Amino acid sequence: MADWITPDWPAPATVQARVTTRRGGVSRGPYASMNLALHVGDDAAAVAQNRARLRRALPAEPYWLDQVHGIEVVDAASVCGVPQADASVTRAPGVVLAVMTADCLPVLLADRAGSVVGIAHAGWRGLVGGVIEATIARMQVAPGELIAWLGPAIGPDAFEVGAEVRDAAITAHADAAQAFVACGPGKWLADIFALARLRLARAGVARVAGGEYCTVRDGTDFFSYRRDRVTGRMAALLWIEAAAGNR
Repeated sequence: MADWITPDWPAPATVQARVTTRRGGVSRGPYASMNLALHVGDDAAAVAQNRARLRRALPAEPYWLDQVHGIEVVDAASVCGVPQADASVTRAPGVVLAVMTADCLPVLLADRAGSVVGIAHAGWRGLVGGVIEATIARMQVAPGELIAWLGPAIGPDAFEVGAEVRDAAITAHADAAQAFVACGPGKWLADIFALARLRLARAGVARVAGGEYCTVRDGTDFFSYRRDRVTGRMAALLWIEAAAGNR
């Protein structure tokens, strides 16, 4: 696999997206090698080098978020600093949206006209809380005009949860029961991709791609908190290309 993934989805040509892997950086030990997170115990100088390498492949510095497993959505073109939020949107060309993950699900959204994009960090708490729906609402276009891509996340055969997670998901959305398979007393395997598709479908987004990469099973290409505990973070990145004369 290359140092990043280019999503295979029917986005307009002006919409660009990438997801980094753990390859291509300078971090060592459990963070090897392309860790992009400053909050996980890695050497700050190594993270700075990794971010500089990433920046050279992008039209602008990524718009990083202080992610808290919530549902706050910000407009990346109008907020300064690093806001506490789990999703961002923009209509401004050249603004690079970003979320970091290491098992949670990055959800990328774009409208068919290429006029607005949104990205969400969706762990089970965010999904149950409605981070996808909040991102869609902030994009301010008809959900039927949106397309979505589900990035690398913990796969359905690796995401063991307790009954409290299943109960919370079903309370929020009764159809979520189909995304859980019993695997022992009070234990369930959860399909985070299926949960996201259910939320997207209920919100009116019919075209959904992705969902084929498991972060836990592929330790060569992906960081995984569930697998390793001490580990780095990948980044999912999304932007609208600026017109040639405005670059």
